[in-house]
This record gives sequence, C-alpha cells and structure tokens, in this order.
Amino acid sequence: MIKITSLSPYETTTLGEKLAVRLFAGSVVALNGTLGSGKTCLVKGIAKGLGITENITSPTFTIINEYLRDNSPALYHIDAYRLNSSRDFEDIGGLEIIGSDNICLIEWSERISKSIPGNAIIVTLEITGPSSRLILINGLEKL
Repeated sequence: MIKITSLSPYETTTLGEKLAVRLFAGSVVALNGTLGSGKTCLVKGIAKGLGITENITSPTFTIINEYLRDNSPALYHIDAYRLNSSRDFEDIGGLEIIGSDNICLIEWSERISKSIPGNAIIVTLEITGPSSRLILINGLEKL
C-alpha cells in the first residue's frame, strides 16, 4: 500500500498526473471517499496526465462521461453515487465498460464493490484537514 499526504487540491491533482503514467488499456481505478474528499480532483489530474484537455466534472447525474483520445484508449469517468448496487451498474453496461481496453475511473466505487475487478487500483481518500487528505493506494507497488 502506498500512503501519501496531500496538503492541497493542487497536490492531489499532481498526484493524479503521476498516477496517469502508470495506467494502460484496461486499467480500472476505484476511488473511495466521502463527499469532498478529493476524488474528482484526483480524476482531473489523471485526465490531465493522459493528455485530456476537456473540462472534467463529476458525472453525478449522467453517471458516465467518456473522453476519447486519438490512437489511445478512451477514458471513462464513472460516478456510482446514484447507483444502488452492482446490479444497477450491470444494467447500464458497466461491466462491458470496465472489461474493455479503455481506462476506467470509478468514483464511489464502494457502492458497486461486487463489480470492481480484482486487479483494480483502489484509491481511498480521507479528509484530514481543511485542505489536507490522506490518500491510500492499493494495487501499485510504487508511484
């Protein structure tokens, strides 16, 4: 497990950029944490690190945002907050998305834990202060 302390949203975004370098076609990153813990901030950094220039927002109501990249795997940003179970995730085609050769980032992944593959990178963000976060990463040996 990797433990990192982020002291600001900027540091969380920068961590996302570093994490992006470790991702490849088929990668799934499951993000856990309470509201305001920095999940979307980390996703913005990952997207930036993957060369995506679009404005990244959490797909709370649409559930899935897709970002296409030339000659590279697409990025799927999934927000499972409004899903009640892994069954709901399956019903919207979620298993096909995470089983594809694209990169999938899933906020509120604990809500669909049965659908998260065993080889996923699990990132847990904990609020430790007004701007500080403890970020725990499982599934990577180093960053």
